[in-house]
Amino acid sequence: MDEGTLNDTELHLAAQRDNLHLAAQQGDLTSVKHILDEIKLQIVGTSSGADFDAEVAKIRACMVNEVGETALYKAAEKGHLEVVKELLKYSDKETLTRRNAFEFDPLHIAASEGHDAIVKLLLDHDESLCQTRSKGNATPLVTAASKGHVAVIKELLSKDPSLLYIPKSNGKNALHMAARSGHVKTVKSLLEKDPQLARMTDKTGQTALHMAVKGASCEVVKLLLEADAAIAMLPDKSGLTALHVATRKKRAEIVNELLRPPVTDVNALTKDHKTALDIAEGLSSSKKLRDIRACLIRHGAVRANELKQSRDEFKNTITQIKNDIHTIAKEVRKLHREGINNTSNLVTVAVLLAVIAFAAMFTVPGGDSNVEMAIAVHQTCYKIFYVFNTISLHTSLAVVVIHISLEVRGEKKAEKRVVEAVNRLMWFACVCTSVALMASSYIVIGRKHEGLAVSVTVFGGVIMVVVLGMMAYYVVKWKRTWSIGG
Repeated sequence: MDEGTLNDTELHLAAQRDNLHLAAQQGDLTSVKHILDEIKLQIVGTSSGADFDAEVAKIRACMVNEVGETALYKAAEKGHLEVVKELLKYSDKETLTRRNAFEFDPLHIAASEGHDAIVKLLLDHDESLCQTRSKGNATPLVTAASKGHVAVIKELLSKDPSLLYIPKSNGKNALHMAARSGHVKTVKSLLEKDPQLARMTDKTGQTALHMAVKGASCEVVKLLLEADAAIAMLPDKSGLTALHVATRKKRAEIVNELLRPPVTDVNALTKDHKTALDIAEGLSSSKKLRDIRACLIRHGAVRANELKQSRDEFKNTITQIKNDIHTIAKEVRKLHREGINNTSNLVTVAVLLAVIAFAAMFTVPGGDSNVEMAIAVHQTCYKIFYVFNTISLHTSLAVVVIHISLEVRGEKKAEKRVVEAVNRLMWFACVCTSVALMASSYIVIGRKHEGLAVSVTVFGGVIMVVVLGMMAYYVVKWKRTWSIGG
């Protein structure tokens, strides 16, 4: 093919391109088919072998107008479904995803114009088109939501539900855009998919409620508050809540709506320490502003300096409460120390009783005989003495054990380990003392009265086993409770 022939071909294809774009824009399916057939014949007539693919690529490149739009784009923009079907037969991935000077591809322009049938056709042809982006990293869902096309939104989400959470480069998602534009049905549709969308923020920290306030749609504000009333108190990075924004924008009806939920704090402060009332008083007077000011005051609004005084009073009250608590704590510690001293006195008495009982056991009343047996062993009074003296000894020892065990609680870590060790030794010492007493009782009473010795041994053993068993049980129980709670 010589240079003259090539130039003629390019000129003819440029004319065909313009004709194709015009036919696609007008929805003239017959003309579109005719032009495509002519292009195909021209390619076949001027190319052969290895040149064919190169010529096809060149033709596809020539099918783009001066603003980067393909014939498929023009047909999708105008909503000509049958023309789009025909052009899809000649479209590759590059044609489907090519963006014009405004960074819109065929799917985005169809979504923007609300052509849900064309959106469905394009997605059925290639479902991955859902993930294409336009200007500002906007998905087709964001594009459709900003224009309020509910049918397109449903079609897109049926193919890819994850689109719901993909924001633009500035952090605004589909709900932000719909709320800003005041599209009530669109906002309702998106919130039905996931009410938590209302809490998502953009890069400035603003929620869809902030956007709705700017968009001046009270109905959208109501829908968002119904989804999650707590978002009324979510501030952006400047500390502005939706109430601050509504006051600044002089949206009287929206201010009233924002103050309905009990969670709304009418005196929330911005980062520059201003309440909504401060903002209202800083604006030029108007009827709307007077209505806003009256509404704020009716709901308890005050200026920031007045709020500071209230907070100072509250702070002083808290400080006074803390001081009272410290005073009470000191008194409790004092009582605790006195209690410990009283307990220590009781333990001293218990030890003395144990010593007296032990000494009395072997400093036998009435003396002992030459056969090392108590002289009064046959008398009833001696037997009573012996039994109750034994009870006294074991009971006193038990008191000592209990006191030592209870002292483990509340100790510091190092002291606690020492006390625990002493506690175990004390238990062991008490057991040994009891065993020694029981063994010695056989010597004092003698073999002829083993029954009495056995009885005393059993009785004393039961006392020690019961006391030690109960203490072991409660110590283990306390440790388990402490480990779970801690």
